[in-house]
Amino acid sequence: METARRYDIDWLRIIAIALLLIYHIAIIFQPWAMFVGFVRSERPLEGLWTPMTMLNVWRIPILFFVSGMGLYFAMRKRNWKQLIGERTRRILIPFVFGFVAISPLHMYLFQAINEVPLGYYPHAGHLWFLGNIFCYVLLFLPVFYALKNRGEGRFKKVWGRLLAHPGGPLLVSVFFMLEAALVKPQIFSLYAETWHGFFLGALAFFFGYLFMYGGPTFWQTVKKWKWGYLLLALGLYALRYIEFNREAPGYLMALESNCWIYAIFGLVHHYLNRPSRVLVYLTQAAYPVYIIHMFVMFFGAWWLLPLAMHPMAQFVCLTVFTFIVCYLLYELLIRRVGVLRPLFGLPWKSKRQKGEKLLIKEPTLAKETN
Repeated sequence: METARRYDIDWLRIIAIALLLIYHIAIIFQPWAMFVGFVRSERPLEGLWTPMTMLNVWRIPILFFVSGMGLYFAMRKRNWKQLIGERTRRILIPFVFGFVAISPLHMYLFQAINEVPLGYYPHAGHLWFLGNIFCYVLLFLPVFYALKNRGEGRFKKVWGRLLAHPGGPLLVSVFFMLEAALVKPQIFSLYAETWHGFFLGALAFFFGYLFMYGGPTFWQTVKKWKWGYLLLALGLYALRYIEFNREAPGYLMALESNCWIYAIFGLVHHYLNRPSRVLVYLTQAAYPVYIIHMFVMFFGAWWLLPLAMHPMAQFVCLTVFTFIVCYLLYELLIRRVGVLRPLFGLPWKSKRQKGEKLLIKEPTLAKETN
């Protein structure tokens, strides 16, 4: 199995989570925000949604791909029992804690802002993603260990030859197109707690693992053909925007989604596959920030939305507020209070210097912080 550290994959997850925060903040300024459980500004910025429609077809699938890649690294030195125990600590415990303690907090703010009766409402909320990931681990683990134990078998060689061709990744997209055609989601980008989101996530997780399993071939291909995939993605987006009012048939959106993802893989692999002290820090921070960002965002909206400000200024201020407060909560509380660390997917003890040395030597995705 591949042992070289992959800084680009760490960056992929960090960038995807940062964009997810911005995407969620943009939802607050859409007239339909309440229908998806978000607080809503009375002064919408509907024009803000145009760039978000470019983002929303790949923002979640890319995280599922990266999570499958993370499992590949996590399996290197663990048997199946060790891996399930480690996934339970890293994924299931934060999911359960978030279900009963974090998501109810932002639901409380939602109730308060909309002046409805206050109540305790435990639910997955934005953490549905973690529940799906844990299911995929249990579902695919026998297959992945079977592949690992086969070593350099025939399947791996055939798979590598397929991925060496620029059409190979596009052929993988056929599975995603079939999912969209069979499940028929009314809105492609509604992933949370839907069968469409579950099956699409399963495919992305599965192929994320296989892309790493196939060795460097996939990465060489997407790096070489990154601009081609990007042009194809832009063309499909233009078609969707002009001909279909931003919601094309599912199979076209699935193909567009994968083209964006392959282009991003190639760009990040080309430009960001190098060490950085900032990367070491952000890799640790990304998972806790993902868990707490909805509460922080709703709290900021509660304070900012009533102010007499232009809605674009509110959007910018809310974005800055969310990132800064999430950083402060992570740095001053979550990172430093030992009992909180495992609830947010971090190791029990800080191990600052030792931990940072480990991060420099080993792929961070081996720890699977989504």
